[in-house]
Amino acid sequence: MSSIDKLIATMAALRDPETGCPWDREQNFNSIVPYTIEEAYEVADAVEEGDMAAFKEELGDLLFQVVFHAQMAREQGLFDFEAVAEDIATKMIRRHPHVFGDAQVENTDAQLEAWEATKAEERSAKAEGRASVLDGIARALPASTRAFKLQKRAARVGFDWQSPYDVLKKMEEEIAEVVHEIETGAEIDRIEDEVGDVLFACVNLARKLNIDPDQALRRTNAKFEYRFRYIERSLAAAGRSPTDASLAEMEDLWSAAKADEKTGRGN
Repeated sequence: MSSIDKLIATMAALRDPETGCPWDREQNFNSIVPYTIEEAYEVADAVEEGDMAAFKEELGDLLFQVVFHAQMAREQGLFDFEAVAEDIATKMIRRHPHVFGDAQVENTDAQLEAWEATKAEERSAKAEGRASVLDGIARALPASTRAFKLQKRAARVGFDWQSPYDVLKKMEEEIAEVVHEIETGAEIDRIEDEVGDVLFACVNLARKLNIDPDQALRRTNAKFEYRFRYIERSLAAAGRSPTDASLAEMEDLWSAAKADEKTGRGN
């Protein structure tokens, strides 16, 4: 028995109506989705940390989620794991005619253009001519990722800023609107709308600069975490905590943490 067959059999046993695990038997597609998303993020964490042992383990956890969904689908007569594997293999062959056919691509950029064109054709075929260029962008994606994809799709038909500087001007306008709503005592919904516009413009700026906004924010999150932990460690060494320190003192320690990073001691 192959390893994948063993995994599929294990999942089937866990879902057995009589002898399976009570928790596994009670699950459905909706209840499992949060775990699937969580496992995908844990894969990303392992890659970012460079921990290959954890990476292997997290890939296994993510694969288990696929097998879990496929098992529930098989029980309902919808499809099984073999069908999932067959569909994705067929799709990848179709989207790589330069590998599995006679097509030629000059470089990665040309391949990405061909890839997107093929996906657009697939979406159009599924919708029988009623497709929007925005169709197929999952609503469950992280908001910044979905914003990036929405903007990228719209840009393909010419709805886009000419340069990053145009986006920066738009960001200034949106920030001014936030200030206005705050100063006039607007309802929180109005302020939320304007803050959302600022964030959307930030994603647009990242896209125009060929920067992944999620990756950029992850890097900033990591910097913030390192620097704040530096503050905590520094204060703890003196028998204190952040609640005992003034903001000015913590800002000084924050600057020290930045200097620590630049010397290469931070990690």
